[in-house]
Amino acid sequence: MACTNPGEDDVDPVPALLDRTRVPVHVACVMDGNGRWASARGLPRTEGHAAGEEALLSVVNGALEIGVRWLTLYAFSTENWRRPADEVRYLMGFNESLLMRRRDELNAKGVQIRFAGRRDWRVPRRVLKRMDESAQLTKDNRRMTMTMAFNYGGRAEIVDAVRALVAEGIPAGKVDEKAIRRHLYFPDMPDPDLVIRTSGETRISNFLLWEIAYSELVFPEVLWPDMRRTHLYDAVVDYQQRIRRFGAVNP
Repeated sequence: MACTNPGEDDVDPVPALLDRTRVPVHVACVMDGNGRWASARGLPRTEGHAAGEEALLSVVNGALEIGVRWLTLYAFSTENWRRPADEVRYLMGFNESLLMRRRDELNAKGVQIRFAGRRDWRVPRRVLKRMDESAQLTKDNRRMTMTMAFNYGGRAEIVDAVRALVAEGIPAGKVDEKAIRRHLYFPDMPDPDLVIRTSGETRISNFLLWEIAYSELVFPEVLWPDMRRTHLYDAVVDYQQRIRRFGAVNP
């Protein structure tokens, strides 16, 4: 049965195999496959990005349904500036308009919106303004924190953390994992329990390199525009069947 709320996907039941008492606290997604989805249909690559909006809302709704507290989405990487200029311009405008269309809906659902990445000269000021507005609007929400990794790179985040340590004059002997974590973009964000990369590609692509040291990785074949909450549920069921040892042995 279709939802009556605009932008909502069909409500698929949570599978019986999914244990709601062991839902990952933090799920991170690499939203891959937009270009291939469009090319397979004879469409411009930008149409794949546009189609990905429905997937994003479906995943957010599914995460809320099962109680995921943190959701991080790879929206635009530091390497994506190498793409054709027309596609980059489209992505800047699309992300701006996406925030304008969806932030009130997400706010009503109790989602806090945050942005991780570099705020440099390449990001248009109007996009930064919409980002700041969205973060300010939702800052008090606690049901789920949705972090958009925008102009983000895992190596860049570590470099920025080290630069901050140097700028503070921290002696080399005092630099440890805790010190670096305190200088990441969001020190309060827990490490992802589960990372999902769509499209069947089995690589990380410079995403949350520090944070995913012990994350469980799932690589579904589905292209991002076809991703729905049911695929999220399947990934969580897969996650729940694994034993996380964090370098130790089974008890």
